[in-house]
Amino acid sequence: LTATLAVGQAQLMVPSHYPTVQAAIAAAAPGDTIMVTGTLTVTAPIDTLGKALTICNNGYAELRARLAKHVDVAPEYIAVGCGSAVVEYRDLPEVAARLERAPLAHDACFVPQRSRTTGDIAVHDLAWGDDELWLVASRFSCLATLDEEHSFVPRWRPPFVTELAADDRCHLNGLAVRDGQPAYVTALGVSDEPGGWRAGKADGGVVVDVESGETIAAGLSMPHSPRWHGDRLWVLESGKGGLATVDPESGEVETVAELPGFTRGLAFVGPIAFVGLSMVREGRAFGGLPITAKAVERQCGVYAVDTDSGTVLGFLSFADGVEEIYDVELLEGVRFPEIAEPDSHAARLAYVVPDEALSG
Repeated sequence: LTATLAVGQAQLMVPSHYPTVQAAIAAAAPGDTIMVTGTLTVTAPIDTLGKALTICNNGYAELRARLAKHVDVAPEYIAVGCGSAVVEYRDLPEVAARLERAPLAHDACFVPQRSRTTGDIAVHDLAWGDDELWLVASRFSCLATLDEEHSFVPRWRPPFVTELAADDRCHLNGLAVRDGQPAYVTALGVSDEPGGWRAGKADGGVVVDVESGETIAAGLSMPHSPRWHGDRLWVLESGKGGLATVDPESGEVETVAELPGFTRGLAFVGPIAFVGLSMVREGRAFGGLPITAKAVERQCGVYAVDTDSGTVLGFLSFADGVEEIYDVELLEGVRFPEIAEPDSHAARLAYVVPDEALSG
């Protein structure tokens, strides 16, 4: 059991308190939240004046300076892979209760509790297993875990990668957990050469069974975000904008829906799939992909898809300011959470100590 002590942080409202975001920044203290009601439109560069702030639109679309790769959720915890570290956040309900209620009351507040410096391993997917956190270290073409002594602990790599090296041989990126254990991974190519996946990225992607090491599906266009849900293996064929299933026995790939963007990031609630879409950056990374040849306006946002019919049920799109999404995760039963940055008031003035430390 733990006891939590907290002091709230300030929230500055635009335009009810301040006419512009920049005016709110000028008045804010480090760690404050600037909340914009209505539509957030950025027409000029925003200068944060050297302050660590959170700027969000009605609490839903948060703009952060930190590059976050993957987010994974376990009860009470969120793990975020960003830059050269993996940060674990814990929900402290007592802190949420003390945050200012504007425009809604926060029903969760995730405060950073532990940060592990991994070095630039190009962390992609993170996934909680039965008793530990697994991560995909794309630069080293392996699955890894964390301990108290090392930057990361390599645990598995595809059989076609012959050594541990920091040269991104196959662009291993996605991890699906089944029955609490790593079960399937996605990679953009079968290669044992530095950056060797790039030449065949348009149709060289694979899904690999972790236990057997066998490639169970091949010929995919930049696959990402494998997930085991409803007794089926799901994968996003990003280079085609596709949501698909893969039969682990036959390797048959069935496209359930095609969406107007680079599909990456996948979560489920029952029969509904929430799929992240990114704008396609023209250039070496995305050039020559099937989706670039489609005569559709590509979007960035999150689409809700009925997995039984492939019908789009709804979508949230970003009109400006956000062009890429790596992952999508759902916080069940939470409507309006706060994610406290390490130097925010909530993080600096919230303390978790044993109950017995406060007795007597």
